[in-house]
Amino acid sequence: MGRVDEFQRRHAWAGLPLAVLYKFVDDQGTYLAALITYYGFVSLFPLLLLLVSVLGFVLHGNPGLQQQVLHSALRDFPIVGDQIGQNVHSLHGNSLALTVGIVVSLAGGLNATLAAQTAMNRVWAVPRRARPDLLCAWGRGLLVLLVVGTGFLLTTGLSGLSTGAGSYGAEVGVGLRVAATALAVALNAALFVFAFRVLTARAISLAQLWPGALSAAVAWQALQEVGTFLVAHELKGTSTTYGIFSVVLGLLAWIYLTALVVVFCAEINVVRAQRFWPRSLTAPFTDRAPLTDADRRAYTAYTTTEQHTSRQHIKVDFSPPNADGQQ
Repeated sequence: MGRVDEFQRRHAWAGLPLAVLYKFVDDQGTYLAALITYYGFVSLFPLLLLLVSVLGFVLHGNPGLQQQVLHSALRDFPIVGDQIGQNVHSLHGNSLALTVGIVVSLAGGLNATLAAQTAMNRVWAVPRRARPDLLCAWGRGLLVLLVVGTGFLLTTGLSGLSTGAGSYGAEVGVGLRVAATALAVALNAALFVFAFRVLTARAISLAQLWPGALSAAVAWQALQEVGTFLVAHELKGTSTTYGIFSVVLGLLAWIYLTALVVVFCAEINVVRAQRFWPRSLTAPFTDRAPLTDADRRAYTAYTTTEQHTSRQHIKVDFSPPNADGQQ
């Protein structure tokens, strides 16, 4: 273990991923992702119903165009999309339905952005006293919803064009598919840079954001490619008798996996920017292991995160371990 520890400290390609993983575990990244997943899942179905209400309100005089647009938009949501599409006649566009849909969807979406802000501020060790109040947090969340939501719709459309067009009788050349994928990754990277910056209540430079943003964009594109392929080939024609349960659970798993990717990629930025590596390989498992400078900086940051007021002063000291492992 000592030789392995020494090796990963000397080589950045081994020490940096280990430090990112350790910080992800220290920040309880799985629980942060679960919080984002809950509010993201809650807000998704109202958003789909809102889409139906908007179409019924705007295209009330053209039912043919309404059905065409609706089926095109819902085809990436198997079973659930089919159920909404089959019952669109019961959701006539009216001002009350549109208003309720907007309020519910906005509330769910803002709660999802609040969860994301909590995760980003936790990852970047922003003290509680420095985090925005509720109104400012809502403003940041609304900005992210408008910009990132619109951008992800565009990149998802590019992914669907490059992967799922063949199942609808369209021929897409290799060059066009590669170009669409590259454009989608570039747009996603820009959106992640924007989201990471707005959701974090501290000044962060572009140089500190692009590694995690690019990693998240590539991972997101891979998830989109796999998801579009499954929707177009594996899940096409799934019966609603048993499919609704698998879709709900699959959708939860999908959102959770996406949230895990986002939080983990944000940790990449923090570890690089704060120089939280190399970490001690055995420090998380025993008090007898000597701490590195990166360990001390990381553990200090975790503590100062809980500063609630500027009148509260936090000082962190580290003592060498005794022979019996007691500090």
